[in-house]
Amino acid sequence: MRRVIRFACAGDTLYGTLDAASGKTGLLIVSGGNEIRIGAHRGMALLAQSLAARGIPVLRFDRRGIGDSTGTNGGFLSSGPDIGCAAATFSAEAGIERLVAFGNCDAATALALFGATAGIDRLILANPWVIEQQDDLPPAAAIRARYAAKLKEPREWLRLARGGVDLRKLASGLAKVAQPQAEEPDSLAHRLSAALSASRLDTTILLAARDNTAIAFREGWDGPVAMCDTDSHSFAHQSDAAWLEEQIATAVMRA
Repeated sequence: MRRVIRFACAGDTLYGTLDAASGKTGLLIVSGGNEIRIGAHRGMALLAQSLAARGIPVLRFDRRGIGDSTGTNGGFLSSGPDIGCAAATFSAEAGIERLVAFGNCDAATALALFGATAGIDRLILANPWVIEQQDDLPPAAAIRARYAAKLKEPREWLRLARGGVDLRKLASGLAKVAQPQAEEPDSLAHRLSAALSASRLDTTILLAARDNTAIAFREGWDGPVAMCDTDSHSFAHQSDAAWLEEQIATAVMRA
């Protein structure tokens, strides 16, 4: 059964959607970016419906300033209280005994940073956001991956010879790749890794193989990952969605 619930958070009111089920391990879905709880292409709503049919209760919610929820949108780095309030409400409403949380993009990063203090038992992080840049180019790791793929294609060499390549864009990309990529101690990537190490939470990392955000994360991560052969950041293709559901269901059952 699906129902809308509301709960308090730091003086504001958050709205969530609870898909009830018989299981005692629940899944909390945290939305990425400024997406409302339904998710891109209704992906999170459909995922919740499918998992609930498998016996897994699921809660999705809008953080402060997003969708139906009141308050000011402070971005994912201010979402710790929202995640904590949603986790506590979910446990009380659904009577669950263990809590798994899933997030994509900056929601994954938020869970890495705040999940342990929210009382979450296991994390599922998809395409964690670690990009900090001042230009509109893709991250250096993604540029390198793209160029490496193109160098293997004879038709790309032919395009270059015929003048079909934007040389100014190519030069900008090469210049970015050539810049030193030293990781600062206070960088988002460093903070994410440090938070996961300190919390010692069981964590599953899911990556879209040809997504720029995932490529940037993968460059600085030496732990195990599960890779989906897709370029869709939100796992929007039908086969991607099926893969994502199986990965999440497996992680929940292990929790």
